[in-house]
Amino acid sequence: MASSRKTAASETVVARIDAALAAHVPAGARLTLGLSGGIDSAVLLDALAALRTRRGFHLDCLHVHHGISPNADAWAAHARALAAAYGLDCAVRKVDLAPHRGLGLEGAARAARYAVYAGCDCDFVVLAHQQDDQAETVLLQLARGAGVEGLAAMPVCRPLRAGQRRPRLLRPMLDVSRAEVEAYARSRGLRWVEDESNADTGLARNLVRHEVMPLLERINPAARVNIARAAAHLGDAAALLDALADADLERAQAGEALDLGVLRGLGGARAANALRRWLARAGIISPSTAELREALRQLFEACEDAGPLADFGTAALRRYRGRAFLVPHLPEPPQAYQARWNGELAWPLPELGGVLHFEPAAEGGLAERHLSSMTVRLRAGGERFRTDARRPHRTLKHLLQEAAVPPWQRERLPLLYVGERLACVPGIGVAPEFQAAPGERGVLPRWRLARE
Repeated sequence: MASSRKTAASETVVARIDAALAAHVPAGARLTLGLSGGIDSAVLLDALAALRTRRGFHLDCLHVHHGISPNADAWAAHARALAAAYGLDCAVRKVDLAPHRGLGLEGAARAARYAVYAGCDCDFVVLAHQQDDQAETVLLQLARGAGVEGLAAMPVCRPLRAGQRRPRLLRPMLDVSRAEVEAYARSRGLRWVEDESNADTGLARNLVRHEVMPLLERINPAARVNIARAAAHLGDAAALLDALADADLERAQAGEALDLGVLRGLGGARAANALRRWLARAGIISPSTAELREALRQLFEACEDAGPLADFGTAALRRYRGRAFLVPHLPEPPQAYQARWNGELAWPLPELGGVLHFEPAAEGGLAERHLSSMTVRLRAGGERFRTDARRPHRTLKHLLQEAAVPPWQRERLPLLYVGERLACVPGIGVAPEFQAAPGERGVLPRWRLARE
């Protein structure tokens, strides 16, 4: 009888994992399991190994070696042996925590680990966080004063990086409790390692696990389950806020910029929600409510053509002609910058922060016969240009101003020269003497910034 109960419990765990896989993982997908060697990842490995044939996915494992514990080498060896028992490969990646030292030990380890995950060549990185982990995360986020998105804690599936289609992060055990994990591991005779730091209540998560959560369970024995359920409700609320922000951004979007008149008309909370979503799309880690409000204040009150406003580490907000731009921090381009075209239809110019695309043009384009001798330079000042032989030359500065090109973009705008003559200014046009004649093949160069 006891044996049948154990079997039923194991089947329940596998069924919940299978349901998460069915919802997110298509047949043929490549999965990489983050295998720490602890009990949670050992259980998930066992379940995934049992499901891979039924679900038709490919599976391998990855162990991140943080180098913190004196047992780190032994854990890596255990992870390799654990994977090998199922006929699977397990790569071991050692990480350097020094670049993330400002985040504290836990934060640095997490940042380094997730950087490894983001670089995996697979469709899904699968992690073994379970229901108790979810409840603990909600409490930690609550203590930090997190908003709806933060209190939603860990979603079952999400992109590892904004704008990056693969790999995605998958957590198929969020409906499985720690008690169920332990029962599964015992019933299957699994082997796992214990991280000695799990008992250290000097770490915030361990303090919540060992002291705070037991107190809450004295109030309500179902506290862990209920808190995890609340996270799911908050996840639904966060999704609704994202949908609202997407609808607002459709109205506010002006190319790659935001129309500040539309944004202002949304009102404080709604404008902040739209700005948060816009920043998230660009890979900016969600700022605090106070930071969002201050960013909006600066955008609405700053003078035209003001310098950088709110800074988000990798990029800063700027304002120009009633629009908000997110401008990445880039090093200054080399003095007397010059690059020669080598036939690329999409020509990356990383020093300038974008890609020059050459699109076929029926008329008014740059004649293809000139491309072989074409170089890119930057403004030196005093350039004059025209796109129509019937009109006089004008200063490039005035042409760019009329085209509403922001000042900081003008500084990195690639100018196309044929010999020593300015042949094309992307976004402005092609000089008449370099335009394709009727019946002649031409291209229209378009300059697209990597992110703005």
